[in-house]
Amino acid sequence: METSVTPLRQRRDLVELSAGYTLILLVIWTPRPIQRPLWCVAAIYLITVLRLSLEGWNAMGLRTVNLGRSIWVFGVALLLAAGAIAVAARMHTLLLPGGFAPFVRRYLGYAIWAGFQQILLQNFFFARLLHLIRNPRTAALVAATIFSLAHLPSPILTVATFVWGLIACLLFLRNRNLIPLALTHALLGITIAMTVPGPIIRNMRVGLGYLTYPSSHTNRSNRRGH
Repeated sequence: METSVTPLRQRRDLVELSAGYTLILLVIWTPRPIQRPLWCVAAIYLITVLRLSLEGWNAMGLRTVNLGRSIWVFGVALLLAAGAIAVAARMHTLLLPGGFAPFVRRYLGYAIWAGFQQILLQNFFFARLLHLIRNPRTAALVAATIFSLAHLPSPILTVATFVWGLIACLLFLRNRNLIPLALTHALLGITIAMTVPGPIIRNMRVGLGYLTYPSSHTNRSNRRGH
């Protein structure tokens, strides 16, 4: 634990972390149309807290320092993605958008959202847990756990986000560079969307959306791709 972290700072971090996570869970488990205003409240809160607690892009890990020594994780993800795509193609479960432009239209939004999730994991949750928990590896484990629990009840996404969350936190602890982590998160998420059939992954939904996602909609998504 950092010696400069005062008890007052720890209490503030705990309140911010608890409030932010509560808002995220409310958004995930609240039905429409109430979900939309809650989403706006959560987004405004999280962005405001991040803006007030971070001093520029460098502090967020969006920098070139240690980029070369940490980009290997994206290379490993590329190999895993290639393997998953090859298996899905052989099993006839690969869902391709049908060209570069459709691919960009379909997954650009998700890639941006994946990057924002990585910012939240590293700079909102993990950063505060490092102030609250003495052992950094334990803090990484807790961060990965709460990150994965936000993806319930999807079994695939819950397991995948726990494993990736733990790896990402440990890598960030070592290199303090967010760029390879955000790129890897986006790549792995898109790979899951393209290789796992729609009825199984339920179009990458979590929370209430996973439970209420209509089977007819799922079947249509599986036929035309996520």
